[in-house]
Amino acid sequence: MSIYLYNTLTGQKEEFTPAEPGKVRMYVCGPTTYNYIHLGNARPLVVFDTLRRYLEYRGYEVCYVQNFTDIDDKVIKKSKDENKPALEIAERYIREFFHDAKALNVKKATIYPRVSQHIDDIIAAVKALIERGCAYEVAGDVYFEVDKFYNYGCLSKRSLDQMQAGSRVEVNNNKRNPLDFALWKAASPGEPSWESPWGLGRPGWHIECSTMALKYLGSGFDIHGGGADLIFPHHENEIAQAEAQTGCTFARLWMHNGFITVNQEKMSKSKGNFFLVRDIINRFRPLAVRLYLLSTHYRSPIDFDDEGLKAAEKGLERLENTRSLLRDTLNQLVKNHKEDVTNSETETFRKRILELESEFIKAMDDDFNTAKAIATVYDLAREINSYINGTNELNNDVLKEASDMFDRLGEDVLGIFGHEDEKQQVDNELLDGLMDIILNIRQEARKSKNWVMADSIRDRLKELGIVIEDTPHGPRWKKS
Repeated sequence: MSIYLYNTLTGQKEEFTPAEPGKVRMYVCGPTTYNYIHLGNARPLVVFDTLRRYLEYRGYEVCYVQNFTDIDDKVIKKSKDENKPALEIAERYIREFFHDAKALNVKKATIYPRVSQHIDDIIAAVKALIERGCAYEVAGDVYFEVDKFYNYGCLSKRSLDQMQAGSRVEVNNNKRNPLDFALWKAASPGEPSWESPWGLGRPGWHIECSTMALKYLGSGFDIHGGGADLIFPHHENEIAQAEAQTGCTFARLWMHNGFITVNQEKMSKSKGNFFLVRDIINRFRPLAVRLYLLSTHYRSPIDFDDEGLKAAEKGLERLENTRSLLRDTLNQLVKNHKEDVTNSETETFRKRILELESEFIKAMDDDFNTAKAIATVYDLAREINSYINGTNELNNDVLKEASDMFDRLGEDVLGIFGHEDEKQQVDNELLDGLMDIILNIRQEARKSKNWVMADSIRDRLKELGIVIEDTPHGPRWKKS
């Protein structure tokens, strides 16, 4: 089965075929490190992490590059406000980025390049553009001349006239065209700066990503991702710089996730509807936030609200209950040393779960439709619950197959299961052990017909939020 992805560059879904068979080269724009990441940062973080996971699930080796913009006007402003070095500010928020990314169960990228560590590469790229006649220097600033790139506007589907008519570019008499953008900025007093052929200065925003992407992935890499807000000017300018410099295709496929809105308005600080991930995961389970972000097709907008997150928490809990049911049932079958029985119910169940994995793949292959894929995981949970609760003779091998599939789709691909810190893992193992002891004591009471003790254990546990269920396959417990 082929994977089809929507290419912003061509405006249509295309069959995904990497340049090198079996390997995917992928670049995703990372955060500017002057604050904690916000919900708008979190969406591409989760979306493209999940795409990477899915490609790995389909057998590809993925080189995933995500940058940190640690030199930028916003970082410099923050450093002045706090009277601390800009790179110290950036380092702090890079650490905080990893804290939030881990909470959202985002896998670490293959490479995390930082702008400050690639100044020489950026200077070399700017020099090459000047030599090719696509850039010019004025008073220590270097600008890219958009008129010299024949395909400018190819990504955003706008002509130069349309851009100029709708632009809010500041008037700058040094520019030959108001749309020309900075590749290198002359140093201002008190700002971080580096030596260059044009004097002390620092890189412009757009040249940073194109330079680092080319360094680690080369021309014609497979996927460039980011939020829809980056299509123009950032990604448009990346294409112009990279292709004017190399004469080759920069990225073959461009993917952009939709905006996050609040009450139908784009999230922004000026509107007071700006949400930090740190604040959200203090109120809601981080993996429920991840599930929430994946429950809408990546190209569609998400209108943020608490009710949606509450629903995601309930949905995640249902799926986790199924995982617990699977684990406890498999453990019980092993304890009871029951031989596997293959009957019509088992065959029907096995056929159905295989169909659901195929439906999951079909949804993901059709432009990465995580919303449909998640629906199949809920269907899989229902099938597992029905089989365990409605069948007297369970098949251990088929249940293990269902359990492996459930983990494969829910954890390996969607990343919504199994993320626990070490303390939580120890606590859960302790709880499991204690509950095994309590259930064994209760079973002994039942065998001795000591119904008062058995019922008392059940009732006291219920008061603590733990429900005991007596099934044909033995007792099991779950959090209510």
